[in-house]
Amino acid sequence: MQQSIQVRNIIIGSGIPKICVSIIEKTKEEIWKQAERISACGCDLLEWRIDWYQEEREEEDIIHILKHIREIIKEMPLLVTLRTKKEGGEEEINFEDYQKQMLFLSSCGYVDIIDIEAFSFGRDMKTLIKQIQKNHCLVIASYHDFFQTPSKKEILNRLISMQDLNADIIKIAVMPKEKKDVIILLDVTQEMLEKYAVKPIITMSMNGMGCISRICGELTGSAVTFASVGTASAPGQLPIQELKTTLELIHRQFIS
Repeated sequence: MQQSIQVRNIIIGSGIPKICVSIIEKTKEEIWKQAERISACGCDLLEWRIDWYQEEREEEDIIHILKHIREIIKEMPLLVTLRTKKEGGEEEINFEDYQKQMLFLSSCGYVDIIDIEAFSFGRDMKTLIKQIQKNHCLVIASYHDFFQTPSKKEILNRLISMQDLNADIIKIAVMPKEKKDVIILLDVTQEMLEKYAVKPIITMSMNGMGCISRICGELTGSAVTFASVGTASAPGQLPIQELKTTLELIHRQFIS
């Protein structure tokens, strides 16, 4: 049975899906301005997509940015993601450098959750995940396919494989080419929830065609959905106020 998990002042995996908004700005000043906008928008989590950042990346520079983000968002949970080009991001990086970055970010004291790409490097990520957790950070094990929607069997196998890595949260995002691809994603999410999930899961079908997957998580079992404040960080994200209104409407009907 799926277990919920508490991160600061929110519970992931219970009730209305939690809303996360991403920072994809390229300079520290832009990052801080966007953090201020996001902190005022009523979302539940903030994600810093560090792969978009284009200024100095020495450890002291990153600490400086994170410290100020934390001052701005206060007790809002902070997720940090270094998304590789292989999975739709901006970063070209080898495993050794990726591992070093993840361990540094998890030990700095400002980050609550780290996203780890489970399959990008062809390595067993269980040891890295365990090391991050020892630094008192939660881990999202993730997989993104920006080209297609794999078969139901493959999606389910990947979700189970990521759960077996002992990550705290499991995430998969896929790209639909036709309407039935969206149904496949929704169906496998529900099956994972009912039969296999012991951790919160996050699933989404991208692009406008898949937007239904971003609003029906309370039914299917997807615990977090991503919204936009300004520029979207992934195709198909809805503006946060529209998403909030829709989630609340569904919740009222769902529990009535």
